[in-house]
This record gives sequence, C-alpha cells and structure tokens, in this order.
Amino acid sequence: MKIICSKSNLVKGVGIVSKAVPSKTTMPILECILIDATTDVIKLTANDMELGIETTIDGIIDSRGIIALNAKIFSEIVRKLPDNDVTIEVKDESTANITCENAKFNILIKSAEDFSYLPVIEKKDKITISQFSLKEIIRQTSFAINDAEKNKLLTGELFEVNGSKLKVVALDKFRIAIRNIELKENYGNYKVLVPGKSLNEISKILNGGVDDDVNIYFTSNHILFEFDDTIVVSRLIESTNFFDTDKMISNDYKTRITINKKEMADCIDRATLLIKEGDKKPVFLSMKDTEMELTINTFIGSMDESIPITKDGDDLLISFNPKFLIDILKVLDQEEVSMFFTNPKAP
Repeated sequence: MKIICSKSNLVKGVGIVSKAVPSKTTMPILECILIDATTDVIKLTANDMELGIETTIDGIIDSRGIIALNAKIFSEIVRKLPDNDVTIEVKDESTANITCENAKFNILIKSAEDFSYLPVIEKKDKITISQFSLKEIIRQTSFAINDAEKNKLLTGELFEVNGSKLKVVALDKFRIAIRNIELKENYGNYKVLVPGKSLNEISKILNGGVDDDVNIYFTSNHILFEFDDTIVVSRLIESTNFFDTDKMISNDYKTRITINKKEMADCIDRATLLIKEGDKKPVFLSMKDTEMELTINTFIGSMDESIPITKDGDDLLISFNPKFLIDILKVLDQEEVSMFFTNPKAP
C-alpha cells in the first residue's frame, strides 16, 4: 500500500475518528485507526464497539491496501510532521513507513483482519436536520446527562420523532432538559435512547453550519449520523420504557418571574465565591414585587444581592444548588428568561 495526502487532510481525518478510540481497553486492536485504501478513496475508521466513526480524506492512492496503526502514536506523529504532503507506504506485513520532507518514521502495523468494522446500517428510517440544530440540541441538553449513573437510562438522551416534530430529552436525578425542534418534513414515529457520550463526541466534529445537513438513520439497535465526509454509528441504550417527563413537569404554577439572564448568572457566579469546592451550599431566592433577592451564607462569609424582575403570582422563597442554575443559564441564548414555580419544595 502507498498513499500520499496533505498533512492538513490527515490531521483533520485522524482528529475526527480518534473520538471513537477508547482510552482504556483490553483489546489492542481497538486502540488502532484503520487506513483503508482498497477502493478509490482513503477511509479512516475507529471503533470502540459502542461508537464507530468513519471519514474519507482526499489523497493519491499509488497502490492499494489496508492497515491498522496505533491511534495514539499515529496521531502524534502526524500532528508533529512538517506542513507538507505525507506518504504512508507499507512494503512488508509488519511496518509502515511515514515520510514527510526529511522526517521518516517506521511504525509497527496490526492486521486489518482483526479490526472490528462498523455495523452495516440499513438506511431506511431517517430524519434530516441541520448541523447547527443538532449541535445546539446537544449543547442545550447534555448537561443533564449523568455519565457515571448506574441506571443506564440516565446516561443517554431520548430522541423522539412524531411526524414533523423532534423532541430530545436528557435527565439525571435532579434536572430535566427538553429541546423541541420543528422538522422540515413529516417523518414517521421513532423513539430511541442514544448514549450521551456518543452525542458529545458527535458534537465535537460537527461544523455547525446552518446550511449543512445531517441525515440520522434509526434501527432497533443502532443510530447512524451521516454528514460531510463522515459517518458515525452508535449503539443504542436498551430501553423498553423511558421516564414520562410530561408527568414530571407541572403547568400549574403559582409564581412566574422574568429576569435578565446575564444579571442572574453573574449574581450566582459571585455567590459561588463563598462556596468551598465539594460543599453543597444552596443559594436562596426571595421573590417579592419587582425584585429577587439572592442570598448565601457559608462558613467563609455571606452575600446578599437584589436583581430586578417582572413577577406574576405569589411571593416565594426557594433554594437551589447554584451549579444547577448556572448550568441552565449557560445554555440559554435569550437575553431574558422566564422561571415558573409551584411551591418552595417543588421543582
């Protein structure tokens, strides 16, 4: 095998597929990137058995072949090569020669026969949304995923399609994040639970273009994301019944406030200066008439600050973990946000 491609193309391709290389594994072949030049395109693939990524890069195929290289070593070499064309050549079954200008590397290769290829996905049931929308969906919901949770349902996000509507839900034991999207077409009805880890890795490689689409295909066991020159396949989380979030959120509120998002975020940020790392001290919000008073009291000191609000309904005193509020305010884009309360002991 002998291929020639620019360093920039190689760095980009390796960076994309490396998201699917596991940090720890008992199977050395999973630590590899597959370089496939057996057809008319150069394909790079990585697969940790839960998440698989394949992308194509531009280059010249001088002679065809397929090899697997250790991802960590290969990516470090490629990243530090001069900014010029890179040649990867295999003359025997054990070593790959990587050259760029005067730099020459010889690294061991692994048999491509041992590599775990991506599952073949039937491209039948799908939806199409913009890369911008998908990236925003993940950004605005992923904070409510609990990756360390033993309950698998809390480590993923629900993708529910009903005709022309897409609802994405993430929840841990304390928060629910729901994002609704109006789709351009009328699709079927699908409901799948996607691992949060997979979605976060996908978000990192999306270009986020408003005019660039992502095709999302659903099967009973996998979900496939297809965009640009890349495909991402993720195993789904098995779930017969996801939480009924509609029943968890009450519309029967007694207090509603509208507040400037930045003012509230800055105020809470100042309050956290008095919280020692690891402590779980709440902030108290007292809502009366046209202002909300935020107070906190810790062994370090205390703080009191008022913020103007527009209020409908009853006065209220309620407390929250400040981190939960900050996480929410970070992902909201509007200048003003509305908050709805039922009583001091309810969400």
